[in-house]
Amino acid sequence: MKRREFIRLLGGTAIAWPLAARAQQPAMPVVGYLDFYAAEPTGIFLAAFRQGLSETGYIEDRNLVV
Repeated sequence: MKRREFIRLLGGTAIAWPLAARAQQPAMPVVGYLDFYAAEPTGIFLAAFRQGLSETGYIEDRNLVV
């Protein structure tokens, strides 16, 4: 690789780097829920959990993934 080609490569990378950094979206928090019971008996607890999250400002699939 010649020196001029190397300098062009570095210049192109320096210009493209901020564009790629702005395109990235912030990571969304993920909450895992593991239960070994059937879904029906624990549905009340899961609904209360989701309500508590919404009261603190977390909305499922908008700024939080459960």
